[in-house]
Amino acid sequence: MTAPWTQETPTAALVLADGTVIYGKGVGATGSVEAEVCFNTALTGYQEILTDPSYLGQIVTFTFPHIGNIGANGEDIEDLVPAARRGAVGAIFRADITAPSNYRSSEDLDAWLKKRGIIGLSGIDTRALTAWIREHGAPNAVIAHEPSGTFDLDALKAKAKAWGGLEGLDLAIEATSGQSSKWDEKPWVWNEGYDTLAEADARYHIVCVDYGVKRNILRLFAGLDCKVTVVPAKTSAEQILALSPDGVFLSNGPGDPAATGEYAVPVIRALIDSGLPIFGICLGHQILAIALGGKTTKMHQGHHGANHPVKDYTTGKVEIVSMNHGFAVDSASLPEGVAETHVSLFDGSNCGIALAGKPVFSVQHHPEASPGPQDSHYLFRRFINLVREKKGEALLEERA
Repeated sequence: MTAPWTQETPTAALVLADGTVIYGKGVGATGSVEAEVCFNTALTGYQEILTDPSYLGQIVTFTFPHIGNIGANGEDIEDLVPAARRGAVGAIFRADITAPSNYRSSEDLDAWLKKRGIIGLSGIDTRALTAWIREHGAPNAVIAHEPSGTFDLDALKAKAKAWGGLEGLDLAIEATSGQSSKWDEKPWVWNEGYDTLAEADARYHIVCVDYGVKRNILRLFAGLDCKVTVVPAKTSAEQILALSPDGVFLSNGPGDPAATGEYAVPVIRALIDSGLPIFGICLGHQILAIALGGKTTKMHQGHHGANHPVKDYTTGKVEIVSMNHGFAVDSASLPEGVAETHVSLFDGSNCGIALAGKPVFSVQHHPEASPGPQDSHYLFRRFINLVREKKGEALLEERA
């Protein structure tokens, strides 16, 4: 006689703030944590996504069903200090994690998640969860993994309901570096790995204000012959200017830009007054907009993926980009003299600004990708051209 289907006891639960409970199979770290649930539509790059500091305070639902089949390695990470574990706190997968099959893999994803302290849940209908988020917005929730399958649902529901969410949270102060550091690693090359920029080959000096910077941003600067000094989020304008930079970069990062702006905005305004070229990405873009007189708003579901169409008004071209943000600059709030340079073709939200008469601009999306398309790499050349122009040097072709 054929044995009945095996009944597995759920070992993980996602408890939404409205009391909804979704059971699944626990993977990765054990325990529980409250966070906002979002979804990411990228087909590749799960390690880069989960280690992106901009995801601090969030649980990432992967819409692509097969996550983990290429394993994990020590290179595909984006947070500056991996030991600090400044990235996503939870992950949700459709299918079970399978044995890795890739020449670059050094361990399976489950073991890597455990080391990173990321609580995972697999085996649920991620399409249904994604549809729920699209309809209701990104919810506050608790993700829990308990191998015994025993959960105190009342306590988890209370925890989810009590968590205040990302609005008003300055998470950049958690994601930032503890001290200044130098960066010289260049972009990854197939079958060669990462090279470094020799001190003698460095032509420009860029100071990166670290609100939760991604490594590939710094690599692309190094690839354009820039030595980079990374400074903590609360570094003063006087300290930055004392480093004699050729330009200043305002990094990506997590949390509410208005909260981080409480200490960042005065610094940025002083840097603008200095006349130095300034470039911002993601959170850096949002805080720059606030410093220029604009406002930011919390989005319904945010933009998270590697297939987002954005139009560059300065060239008329459309590029496919990587995105990861739950807040956006309110275009209607931008004052005179601040031009909207990029816009999302999904929902019309702002994706870029430039300050008239000053070498200052920023974008909402992630031109460094990692993961995702490289359509927007030209923006790094656009920034370096501002530096070159100030030095009286010939400009680079934006799209080499």
